[in-house]
Formats: sequence, C-alpha cells, structure tokens
Amino acid sequence: MADTGTLETRGSDFAKLARQIKDAGLLDRRPVYYAVRLSLVLAAYAGAWSLFWWVGDSWLQLLVAVALAVVFAQIGFVAHDLGHRQVFKTRRPSDITGLLIGNLGIGLGWGWWNTKHNRHHANPNHEDEDPDVSPAVIVWSQEQAARSQGLPRFVAKWQAYWFFPLLTLEAWHLHVASVKAVFQPSAKRPWIEGMLLLAHFAAYFGVVFAVLGLGKALVFLVVHQGLFGVYLGSTFAPNHKGMPILTKDDQLDFLRKQVLTSRNVKGGVFTDIALGQLNYQIEHHLFPNMPSPNLRKAQPIVQKYCDGLGVSYLETGLLTSYGQALRHLHEVGAPLR
Repeated sequence: MADTGTLETRGSDFAKLARQIKDAGLLDRRPVYYAVRLSLVLAAYAGAWSLFWWVGDSWLQLLVAVALAVVFAQIGFVAHDLGHRQVFKTRRPSDITGLLIGNLGIGLGWGWWNTKHNRHHANPNHEDEDPDVSPAVIVWSQEQAARSQGLPRFVAKWQAYWFFPLLTLEAWHLHVASVKAVFQPSAKRPWIEGMLLLAHFAAYFGVVFAVLGLGKALVFLVVHQGLFGVYLGSTFAPNHKGMPILTKDDQLDFLRKQVLTSRNVKGGVFTDIALGQLNYQIEHHLFPNMPSPNLRKAQPIVQKYCDGLGVSYLETGLLTSYGQALRHLHEVGAPLR
C-alpha cells in the first residue's frame, strides 16, 4: 500500500478530490434518468409476471424464471441507489419507494439491508467491522479460517470451488435475514416492513402454486431464486473479494480505505447495465450518493487523482476479477488443506 505521509496530512486528499467532483457537477441528481430507469424496471416486472400468467402450467416457465431473476436483480440495483439517496433529495420518498420495491416487490427487507450496507461502506473489507466479510459459511482471511469450526471449516478448504454453487442459496439467505430482522429490537418499522414482506411472499407463492403444478412450481422456485442469488452474488463479488482485508491495526484515511479495498470492472454499456453500474466500485465507495450514471464520468478523474498520489487503483476485466476473487478464497483455505 502506498503511504504518502501522516494520517492527518493525508486526510485532506479526499477533500481536494471531492472539490473536483463537485465542481464537475457529478454529485447533481439525475431525476429524468431515474424516472426512466424506474419506469423500465417496473414495466419489466409487470411484463414478466404477465408472461408467467399467460404461459400457464408449462415447463416453458423455466425461461420466465430466468427473466424474472434478471428483473428482480435490476430492481435490487435501483433499491441500492435509493438507499444511498441518489434518487431523491429527502429521506421520506427514498424510504417509501425502497419499501415498496424492496419489501413488497422482491422480498428483501429495506431497513435491514440499508443498515448492513451502510456498515459495509463505513469500513469496507474490515475483518471486524464489515458485515460482508464476517465469517459464515465462507471465510475471507486465513485468520478467520484458523478460527473456523464445523461447516465453515469444512467448506473453507475448497471454498473457491464452492463459491458459485453457494450463491444459488444467496437469495434465500437474504429473504430469511430480512424476515428475522423484523423481529429484532433495533427494527425501525417492524410492522410496516413485516406486513410488506408477508404480502410479497403470500402473492409470490400464491401465484406460483396457483398457476403451476406442484412439481413445476418447486422447480420454478429453485431456478428463479437460485439464479437471482447467483446474479446478485456475481455482481457484488468483483467489487471487493480478493482485495486487501483490513484489521484494527490498519490506520488508513478515508480515501485510501475506500480505494485500496475496492476493484473496478472495465466494460461498455452492457457491462454497466448488467452490473447495475456498480462496476465503478471505487468511485461509488468514495461518493456513495453520486447518481450511478455519473460514476463513469467520475472514473477518469478519480483514477488520475489516485495516480498522482501514488495510491494503487485497480481496474480489471470481469473474468479477471472473478479469477482474483477465487484465487484469494483458495489461498485463504490453504492452511486447512
């Protein structure tokens, strides 16, 4: 890691970059863009469910399951932007829209996810502070691997091979965590969030089992939720997995903490759409409230600035990012093999 002075001196580095970004107008909201984007994803959501009803009791519904997995993930990306206050100026419309498309639309708890995600942004890839690298079934450092027991220890030995298969369970994990969060004392809107989640699952399972026979319905659920999880996981994995894991001994200023633990993924318009524009992860972590369509414009400014400071700025292709993440997971499990 590059070191260009004391923590106090380096603390001003982000302020200088922030002025450049603000002067370029890249923090200004994009209401027309988000109005169009939200309209398109909601139209796709309604269209996919209409197609499901029209196709009826047929194995062709597995193709509809694939389409719905993509639509659910795209709605998740919009919910992510809402959580960062990229869309609306005030909290209330962000929360209302987030609850409707998150809890009611795709069955993911808005309040729980926002709290978890904000903790991640505050301390990305921090072994003790980032919930996204907390040891569960997957472990993220050799220290976590050494402390692991039971199933995590068994999986950790060959977790690079287990990673993508385990993502088929990610959507189910998010649903369960969303429901469990409603019953926690810290829940801010337990009745609203709980009722919206209940309405989602009642409608979702009700429609699926009303249209499809039992066997087809179960296969549909496996395919839809499995691919939804794989899509989400494949989108977030390139961002931080395989990047440095921080501990309490690492003393980094804000700019270096965000840049050195994040990875950008190069690509064109298709990559931007497929990854919800989170492929500009460095810029997103530095400026989480920046509207996502502005991240591409901010990228060359941020990269040039980091190069001038001597701060490592990593940008790779999508497949290369997966390779780096999987090699890291394999190295973490090495002492257990």
